Amino acid sequence: MVKPLIPVILAGGKGERFWPVSRLHRPKQFLSLDGSGRSLLQSTADRLLPLAEDWESLWVITASHLAEGVRQQLPQLPAKNILVEPVGRDTAPAVAWATLEIAARCGEDAIAGFFPADHWIQNPDAYRQTLMAASELAESQGAIATLGITPTFPSTGYGYIEQGESAGNFGHLTAYRVSRFTEKPDRDTAEKFLSSGRFGWNSGMFIFPARVMLQELKTHAPELITALMEKGADAYSDLTKLSIDYAVMEKTQKAYVMPANFGWDDLGDWNAIERLLKGEADNVELAQHVGKDTSGSILYSSDPDEVIVTIGLEDFVVVRDGKATLIVHKDRTQEIKQAVKSLGADDRFKNLL
Repeated sequence: MVKPLIPVILAGGKGERFWPVSRLHRPKQFLSLDGSGRSLLQSTADRLLPLAEDWESLWVITASHLAEGVRQQLPQLPAKNILVEPVGRDTAPAVAWATLEIAARCGEDAIAGFFPADHWIQNPDAYRQTLMAASELAESQGAIATLGITPTFPSTGYGYIEQGESAGNFGHLTAYRVSRFTEKPDRDTAEKFLSSGRFGWNSGMFIFPARVMLQELKTHAPELITALMEKGADAYSDLTKLSIDYAVMEKTQKAYVMPANFGWDDLGDWNAIERLLKGEADNVELAQHVGKDTSGSILYSSDPDEVIVTIGLEDFVVVRDGKATLIVHKDRTQEIKQAVKSLGADDRFKNLL
């Protein structure tokens, strides 16, 4: 019987491309963006709790300025299960530190899973079945298992994972050795990936026995894991930013991928709202909207009493929140992050971050 999974929710991100609704102390993972009334963090915990079996086995790692928000959003979560990073250093330190803590508390044979807090999942039951299969793979093979989302279009915004040789079936799902990780491709390359049937989107989810990840960190990122072993969170000030993909996954021989198809979106920017909520109407309206000759647009207001009036807009995003308004063409939402950086450089607008 496979050991219970210890899920760790990665909840330290900024979500800047959802500005102005996503702010420094109210980032994307604290927002409800799908109309459910539950924040992305709460929905992630809801999905993972049946696998953890109880709140004692669910963990969150987050940034220091977000810790209180995590406590408010997940009041059932034991305080000891909230790991607070003093500064953000990307995913490798987060995974390494949390894995060390899990190994110390639960033993090195514990099966840990890491899951971003800002994903949307259409079919939670299929999601959990896939994670159970990945846990079986991780335990039986001593593997670092990741999920490769079956692509539905030739995305240039996601990284990809290529399947290598088959590693057998686990929970009625086939696993493969990872052949390679590939960064965000251009359009032609993405189309080739899609047509080959060998590539999945890199989901950023990982499941492994704690001892396996710790050994791979010692092999491929010794300075990182040594510093954390010696100093714990106090090591963060001396660490450089490093992703777990670059630190371990692109180098290890123990990476396996399991193709996944449960309806997934990483909610990277405002266009994701259209993918989730687009119906028969001309626009996606999360606001009172009066439009004339407006189509293909996304309208959002945090204040239900406000009205947004548009004339002659096509494929635009219009967002109102507090004293900030965003108007951007849907093709340029990736540039919101740069605009937020410009705001931060101007003392007049730092209060809007």
